[in-house]
Amino acid sequence: MKLTKSDIKRAVKATFPVFSGYIVLGFGFGIVLHSKGFGVLWAFLMSLFIYAGSMQYVAIDLLSGGASVITMAITTVLVNARHLFYGISMIDKYKDVGKIKPYLIFSLTDETYSLVCTDDENNNPKYYTLVSLFNHFYWVLGSTLGAAAGTLFNFSPKGIDFALTALFVTVFVEQWLSSKDHIAAITGVAASVICLVFFGAESFLIPSMLVITLALTVLRFVRKRKGESENA
Repeated sequence: MKLTKSDIKRAVKATFPVFSGYIVLGFGFGIVLHSKGFGVLWAFLMSLFIYAGSMQYVAIDLLSGGASVITMAITTVLVNARHLFYGISMIDKYKDVGKIKPYLIFSLTDETYSLVCTDDENNNPKYYTLVSLFNHFYWVLGSTLGAAAGTLFNFSPKGIDFALTALFVTVFVEQWLSSKDHIAAITGVAASVICLVFFGAESFLIPSMLVITLALTVLRFVRKRKGESENA
């Protein structure tokens, strides 16, 4: 795969907004991770090999709280369950990318998925690879710099871990405003609140993710059957 300057320039331009977000969120992750007693190497390796922003924030409390391997595994699967649907929708785009395919699958974050899906040039392995690599680099860089800053300076991590919550709130509001169908959003909020009441703040995440996944799966099935009935 021969890369040209124009390929690199195009990918850098496309991923610059992601750079702005990943550096800030990664920096926050590095500081919070360091505050829990994990050093720069931990931040670097977690971002390099796990590369899951929301799950990495969740993993901080799981690691520091001594969570079991089973709990961590189930939480990871549920938090990142949306990537199963991302992957299915990328089968055609990634079918001819060659040996780089395993890495492209691994590095398919929300932001990378968005950039690849909106690409005007279909089946462009060079663009997919560069976008994935740049976004991955931004996250690793931000996380490592954050952990290093936590080592060198006396940062208070108070409130920093709210950055990811703020991001999800922003995404939720954007989705709400741009869509006329709010059933999925309402389902997510309702399920989370109910599970929070019944299971408490320390244990509601896994039950709420299970309820949301089940509810949306049933909703999708019902709508599909309804559509088939109307077209019959």
